[in-house]
Amino acid sequence: MFHLQNATAATVRDVPVSNVTRNTTLYTDASRLYTVIGTEFSTHGAVKHSAKEYARRKGEVVVHTNTTERVFSVFNRSMVGVYQHCGEAHPHHHIADSDFRYNLRTALKVTDAEDAIRGAAGKRLTYQQTDEGYYA
Repeated sequence: MFHLQNATAATVRDVPVSNVTRNTTLYTDASRLYTVIGTEFSTHGAVKHSAKEYARRKGEVVVHTNTTERVFSVFNRSMVGVYQHCGEAHPHHHIADSDFRYNLRTALKVTDAEDAIRGAAGKRLTYQQTDEGYYA
């Protein structure tokens, strides 16, 4: 992820062109920011969210932006939860942290369910009955 002060066609273009090889398939939403950029890559697939299109099968391939949206949602949740008072001076630090967390999960093939199961190992949840009901 990259922080852009102004999202124009030129500034948005610089990110994938500078960081992704040209023989890559680019999946985006239908924003006009991506129409020209898409021609610079081997393939460009776009979904039109305004028409309630979120995924489309194109032969064996499914065109979608779900992965990108999932990564961005992890970042958004950290901004609401962990970094509640993030100023404009250091957004690149928070973006780098979010990138690291997501990429580490992907590299280790970790899912939330696996984390919960590992965290419960060796622990026992017991309930005691009182006059008011049960409590842990």
